[in-house]
Amino acid sequence: MMKNQNVKLTALAAITATAFIACNPLNKMVKRQGEVNYELTPNPAEMHGDSIRISLNGSFPEKYFNKKVSATITPVIVYGESSESFDVLKIKGEDSEEEGSTINYEKGGSVSHSAVIPYKEGMETATVELRVTGKYKEKTKDLDPVKAADGTMITSKLVMNSDKGIIGADAFKKFTLEDNNVEIHYLVNNATVRGSEMSDKDIKELKSKLKGWKEDPKMEFNNLAISAYASPEGELSKNENLANERAMSAGKSLESLLKRAKIEIPEGFTTGNGKGEDWNGFKSLMQASDIQDKELIIRVLETYQDGAKREEEIKNLAATYKEVAKKVLPELRRAQCNLVMKHHNLTDDEIKALVDSKIDSLDVEQMLYAATLYTDEAKKESIYKSVSSIHSSDWRGPNNVGYIYLTQNKLAEAKAEFDKANGLSANNPVVQNNLGVIERLNGNLDAAMEYYNNASGAGAEVAQNKGIINIIKGNYADAVANYSGVNSFNAALAKLMNGDNAVGAVIDGSDDKDEALSYYLKAVAGARAGDNDMMINNLKTAISKDAALKAKAKGDVEFIKFRDNADFQAAVN
Repeated sequence: MMKNQNVKLTALAAITATAFIACNPLNKMVKRQGEVNYELTPNPAEMHGDSIRISLNGSFPEKYFNKKVSATITPVIVYGESSESFDVLKIKGEDSEEEGSTINYEKGGSVSHSAVIPYKEGMETATVELRVTGKYKEKTKDLDPVKAADGTMITSKLVMNSDKGIIGADAFKKFTLEDNNVEIHYLVNNATVRGSEMSDKDIKELKSKLKGWKEDPKMEFNNLAISAYASPEGELSKNENLANERAMSAGKSLESLLKRAKIEIPEGFTTGNGKGEDWNGFKSLMQASDIQDKELIIRVLETYQDGAKREEEIKNLAATYKEVAKKVLPELRRAQCNLVMKHHNLTDDEIKALVDSKIDSLDVEQMLYAATLYTDEAKKESIYKSVSSIHSSDWRGPNNVGYIYLTQNKLAEAKAEFDKANGLSANNPVVQNNLGVIERLNGNLDAAMEYYNNASGAGAEVAQNKGIINIIKGNYADAVANYSGVNSFNAALAKLMNGDNAVGAVIDGSDDKDEALSYYLKAVAGARAGDNDMMINNLKTAISKDAALKAKAKGDVEFIKFRDNADFQAAVN
């Protein structure tokens, strides 16, 4: 009797289990899972900044999602032997008490989900799959994984380390122009140069210098410029002619003085310019004088724009005008003469000779300029160290030593020198830029950008340095703006990442045009534009310059649409 009862219980349990399985809605979900549509964008996945960001859209058919069922959808990127999970998407039926977006049973529904994970090396060769787990009461069931994307686009990682330090430039001039001003005064309505004027103190001082200039090989007589004026009295047209005549007479007198000193005067050496009536000079002299009613006269000057009318009104101030005629007007009847001398600096050969024999005899500008005469980095470094030692208060010495270290990738030594320069010239834009380069190369992007923001005015290099950070952080529009007008690999990369495939001219017009990566980037642009010839021709050249790019291209999802292309296969295999 007991044995029969056990058999009945066992049979009942089996029937119950079978019924439960038959009624378990998760089985129906598994059976109909092919009716669910998932779309992952972008596809392939893309790395921007230091992350991979995805958007997932899913749509479920009618009468698919049981009212009491819930599910989690986990996007997982699988690369090599590793995998990383994105944040899960939770969904549920209308009567489920679990968390998540609700899917209507009768009508079906759709969901969307965004997630981000940090990029890790190796994720460029990967797949993104969706792992779905359904739950009904206490039971769970895994659905088949759904492949959502192939690989990760990491083209932005091609950014070149072309950070630009800035040298502290010299202010060396091959020559300087030195002014030597004298004045010749005239009698009223007269353009004759009086002998007394040629014996005035300023003319004597000029004559005393002529012999020394003539014998100095560094001095060259450059030109004689004359501006002549008439005092504001008499007819306007007559005064204009008078000013021109005074310019001519002054020029002839000074040319005669130079010829007597046996100085050769080339044709066109003297330029004379008659300025007419000197109302501005009149006003300035009046303001500086102690003449009674000067303020009234100045107001008259400012009230009347017509020169003749102004002169008439001033003459009406009878008593005052006499004083003006005595103290002011004679000073305005003049020719202002400037004998311009060209003082030549040391020649390049002279500077080089002193670098090797007596460098401390050079001034700081000559010394800094001297470094530009050499291509040997060791020689440049030696000169800049001399600047730092001999002209120790000048920030350019340590800054330029740091610049040399920067080109040698001696970052710690370069930073120490830039810190010295910053101590000598706090917040100097050039030094701020260079400190920013150090931070960027050390991976401190925010600190680098802060330095660059403080480097305004240092040069076009600052914007390009900002552009590198923009690309690394995925701010491509900002990068394009910072590379505006620049032809370089990074400028082209910024343009490409910002959605513009027309990068050929930017690369071909740059110093980077012959780099293997430059051809590779043009191949990527060709792939994006669907230009098979552009892609293949540039890819072949890139690989011929750098064989390692063959394996990279083979796995690069930029070329995923061309993997079955015979030309592509020939290029990468």
